[in-house]
Amino acid sequence: MKTHTIGEVMTSEVVQAQRETPFNDVVRLLDRHRISGLPVVDHDDKVVGVISGTDLVHGQVARADTGRGNTGRGGRLRLPRLRRSGQATAVRARATTAAELMSEPAITVHPEQLVPDAARMMERHGIELLPVVDEEDRLIGIATRRDLLRVFLRTDEEIRRQVTEDLTAGENLTAGENLTAGPPNLPPRPVVVRVRDGVVTLEGRLERRSDIPDVVRSTWRVEGVVGVVNSLTYRVDDVHAPEKHPSHRIGHYWLPER
Repeated sequence: MKTHTIGEVMTSEVVQAQRETPFNDVVRLLDRHRISGLPVVDHDDKVVGVISGTDLVHGQVARADTGRGNTGRGGRLRLPRLRRSGQATAVRARATTAAELMSEPAITVHPEQLVPDAARMMERHGIELLPVVDEEDRLIGIATRRDLLRVFLRTDEEIRRQVTEDLTAGENLTAGENLTAGPPNLPPRPVVVRVRDGVVTLEGRLERRSDIPDVVRSTWRVEGVVGVVNSLTYRVDDVHAPEKHPSHRIGHYWLPER
């Protein structure tokens, strides 16, 4: 099975800022390169933070609130913003450099990490980009959601072929053939693989019921698969022991003689 690493999908040419980069220059960088965020590095190219479009919006909102003197409609005084959102808002309101605007610490990844792991990290932390660093934490690339999603841009035929290859465990099949084998520890099994819009349908009859989860798991691990429809059947149920039904004997009762 081929699983892509961050190093294979990342962008090597990274738009970055220094701690002292002015606020307006950060905005210009994002606009000029049409990007949603950028890493902030120190003089040793080590990542110290990340600036996203969300950070810029928060900064602008904080500036606007400060400019209005924290008054609401009708001129009534509002509660100080510090009480509601802490000192971070006040810092962003006064931000003039990247260091004051960035989110820290930066969440980074290494090039050998797998794409699915990086995607889960993005989802867990609610972020749009991941700086890629080397063993010394120096910036070498950037991975965005678009980069990670690129592995799913595979045709149905490519996915079908990959599923077939993984299930056959290296056995050669002719082009277009749908009869596949089981995972490496299983004997050959007739499995029909069909793919539509990334959804894989598995059909066929396996020898043992316990083989089905192995085939389904192997299919899910293929990049580009967005769903698996399991229509596999089995000949022998080796998961559940056969039920033992108690013997019901019919008693014979003789009527007394009249």
